[in-house]
Amino acid sequence: MCANYIPVTSQDRLLSFFGVDKATGRDGPPVDVYPLGTAPFIRLAEPGSGHRVLESGMFGLLPGFAKELAFGRKTYNARSETVDRLASFRTAWARSQRCIVPVEAIFEYCHETGSAQRWCIAQPLSYPFGIGGLYSVWTAPDGTRTFTFTMLTVNADGHPVFGRMHAPGDEKRMPLILDPADHDRWLSGSPDDAKALFRPFMGPLECWPMAPAGRTAQPKRAPRPRRQPPTPPTPPAPPADDGDAQAPLF
Repeated sequence: MCANYIPVTSQDRLLSFFGVDKATGRDGPPVDVYPLGTAPFIRLAEPGSGHRVLESGMFGLLPGFAKELAFGRKTYNARSETVDRLASFRTAWARSQRCIVPVEAIFEYCHETGSAQRWCIAQPLSYPFGIGGLYSVWTAPDGTRTFTFTMLTVNADGHPVFGRMHAPGDEKRMPLILDPADHDRWLSGSPDDAKALFRPFMGPLECWPMAPAGRTAQPKRAPRPRRQPPTPPTPPAPPADDGDAQAPLF
């Protein structure tokens, strides 16, 4: 599972690697994102349009029946095996509200030394990840509308990097890292096209110990420069939600 990552927020990198412009906000040091934090994601401006737009939303998808933001602590990841039928995600999936989450690096905990140690996982040459996700527009009880999103995950048993993460005995999971050649297929394809991409990423990865900011453990190399996420734009009015709250939710 992925609960902590560094987002891509540089205008140059968003345009070069993902083909989107950042409409607002200046480049600055990025901050680590955790559930309920704000970060950019990429969606289609209109279904079938092929035109990508950058939005800013909360990490943790909120379905229409959610009553408070804290619900997103349970929905920042969606299992690919059940995303089309669990109540928290199935409406967004059925409406093809798929998105790409631009990521510089992912953090997971490795237990190989006998205790949990935070590791940074990134691609060589500072290439970013495009992670497959879903988004929604949640309406709060006071009428405020907020973009929210989740990352999909796939099984990582035997993966050379993600198979080393998490506690012994826990299921091995990893984010749905997309090949750049599949970005359009993920955003614009049919549900069956999207499901065909449910597979572990087997490209080269680098990983090294890195304590959270303020801790004393030393990483094997310096972290990348960080930039602030863009100022959130005003989201459009959400589509009508069916309000289906039947269990199971996650």
